[in-house]
Amino acid sequence: MEHIETRKAPEFGALVISLDFAIHWGVRYRYPARGAYAASLVGVRRVVPEMLRVFGEFDVAATWATVGFLFARSREELRQFSPAARPSYADASLSPYNEEIGDSESDDPLHYAPSLIAAIRAAPRQEIGTHTFSHYYCQEPGQNREEFRADLASAAAIAQQHNVQLRSIVFPRNQRNPEYDDVLLSTGIRCFRGNTPGWMYSATLLKDGKGPLMRGGRLLNAYVPLSGLRTSRWDRLLQPNGLCNLPASLFLKPYSSRLRQFESIRVQRIASLIHRAAVSREIVHLYCHPHNFGGNLEGNMSTLRAILSTFARYRESHGMQSLSMGGVADVAGGLAERSAQRRALSVER
Repeated sequence: MEHIETRKAPEFGALVISLDFAIHWGVRYRYPARGAYAASLVGVRRVVPEMLRVFGEFDVAATWATVGFLFARSREELRQFSPAARPSYADASLSPYNEEIGDSESDDPLHYAPSLIAAIRAAPRQEIGTHTFSHYYCQEPGQNREEFRADLASAAAIAQQHNVQLRSIVFPRNQRNPEYDDVLLSTGIRCFRGNTPGWMYSATLLKDGKGPLMRGGRLLNAYVPLSGLRTSRWDRLLQPNGLCNLPASLFLKPYSSRLRQFESIRVQRIASLIHRAAVSREIVHLYCHPHNFGGNLEGNMSTLRAILSTFARYRESHGMQSLSMGGVADVAGGLAERSAQRRALSVER
């Protein structure tokens, strides 16, 4: 992978938090809306305000990568913004357009969320990015570039209806297709979340799922650094096409009462990443799914506070900063611009 060379990195490390905000649209291929998992999905209604409160308490930025469907205020509005070109997956069941949904957020809180999006917009330092319009899978057989273009155009249009300009994207199931990069740029996207380095985090097709070895590796990696202490250098973010690839460092798995005796080990694992980013002036990028936190809100918020308390100490001692994905893209783009200016001046001399 090529990168744009930058000669002078910022004099600070950064914490980035991104959230895959999809509610049922993100798990419909695994869980029915009226199944046992619905309780965790409904819990998002408590999770989002509480997370915003904690982020505000610690003055922390976050990027909420939001499925475009969630912006709709009604079934009719969703229909109006839906593209004519829809994903033609070989497995037709992957398309969400035939999902049974209610008329609006009031009678279907799993498929609409304009009130939550409004709360995120109103909260300080929160960025709303995209998780595509329809939770689009960019590597599944059958779909194509023009269908993705139409999906992303709908995501941008419905976001604009809510006065949101999309600048960041998180790909569902981490299924990025580099051949679609120009589509991102033409839509105004400047940053995407890259995969966490390591065999257990490689993108998979839905039919393949995650095997026992991959699932076990991800679970163990939450507690011990199987994938290492992965932080990102500022001068390795920007691609030649201008897109910022901001790799994830670690998934914030939900609190587990069954594994509570190991929770301090998990928090220390994350603290080690934050320490590394602070002292090396690099970026630690943590991510999670809000619906995962709905099962044990108290335990999850306690862990989040412990993590952000660690960050706050390094902000005080090392000047560490909290940035959204869009904020990182701004810094990385500024570095590249200044580097180009220095090279131009050098040539003139």
